Amino acid sequence: MVKRHQYLEKLKKLKDMQIIKVITGFRRCGKSTLLCQFQNYLRECGTDNSQIISINFEKLEFEDLPDYKKLYKYVNERLHPDKTTYIFLDEIQLVKGYQKAVDSLFVKENVDLYITGSNAQMLSGELATLLSGRFIEIEMLPLSFAEFYELIGGDRRDAWKRYFTNGGLPYTAYINDEEILHDYLLGIYNTVLLKDVVERNRIQDIPLLKSVIRFILDNIGNIVSSKKISDSLVSYGRKTTSVTVENYIQSLSEAYLVYEADRYDVKGKQYLKSLEKYYVVDIGLRKLLLGNKNTDIGHILENIVYLELLRRGYNVSIGKVDTLEIDFIAEKDGDKEYYQVSASVLDPITFEGEIAPLRKVNDNYPKYIITMDELSSNNDGIKQINVIDFLLQ
Repeated sequence: MVKRHQYLEKLKKLKDMQIIKVITGFRRCGKSTLLCQFQNYLRECGTDNSQIISINFEKLEFEDLPDYKKLYKYVNERLHPDKTTYIFLDEIQLVKGYQKAVDSLFVKENVDLYITGSNAQMLSGELATLLSGRFIEIEMLPLSFAEFYELIGGDRRDAWKRYFTNGGLPYTAYINDEEILHDYLLGIYNTVLLKDVVERNRIQDIPLLKSVIRFILDNIGNIVSSKKISDSLVSYGRKTTSVTVENYIQSLSEAYLVYEADRYDVKGKQYLKSLEKYYVVDIGLRKLLLGNKNTDIGHILENIVYLELLRRGYNVSIGKVDTLEIDFIAEKDGDKEYYQVSASVLDPITFEGEIAPLRKVNDNYPKYIITMDELSSNNDGIKQINVIDFLLQ
């Protein structure tokens, strides 16, 4: 079991602070494992088991805690009388009215509260109102390539091929059989589709929803709009509207299945209001739904780099420079970096096409071209880096 060092360090820094730690992210990305690892850390620091209350609402043993009153009573009866009690509520959104229980537990003395959920809606509405200014979100993603490589070891190129093909949902690292891997990913996908999207948003037209998902996954890295998606589906005989498609995309985003990257006009210094790009939370799900018929190496690579930049804490947008496009503008703490991503730039024409937008940006922030080529170079301050080297930095 690989340690999720990045997220563990955040929890360690937040330990005993009077703020609720809300861990969010796609199902099976490792939230429950992170809680277990942090609980082990607490024990190593001398915390007694009597100070730890851990509830996973997906487990049968806790099915008798279906509402906030029973949950509150259960936890309240187990609070340590003299020392801090560390409370872990995993997949809390499964409890009806959980917001009230969370709020009531938080205001108690000597309580350190951690909750997880697989839908962004848990941070909107009543919970956000009740806990305004009293929680911090830690959004988890599947394994980075560095974590994946730490887990499986061996030759890094072989590890990269597996990661590039199968993605980084943690348990996939232990699966070597193609059929079992397919069934495992399919189970996750169906659960997310049913529990986190269809049921939560009361979606009736499931075939249409699946068509929207397939369109997005078939067009990762391409500029699209809800109207373009709806027009395409209508042309194939589907009855829908851009408003319906937009609502479906919102539901998929709230389930952390897809991520939207806005476009930014570098020279105009403003965000554009239409034509976004979408990326999938794990590339293995793309292979699951599209198979190997669409091996768009460049856009798969782009998806992986996009997620890595998110992991590193950047706000990521798509850059527009006159008529040209920069794949990613990554901003954090007042600084920014520019990225172009291409499978290969060994061809001179391809290289010029990738470097031209970066040359048009007249500032001194770092600029990179990430490729699968083994060569590294520096062209007028623009660094070309192999993707494996970049991901293992």
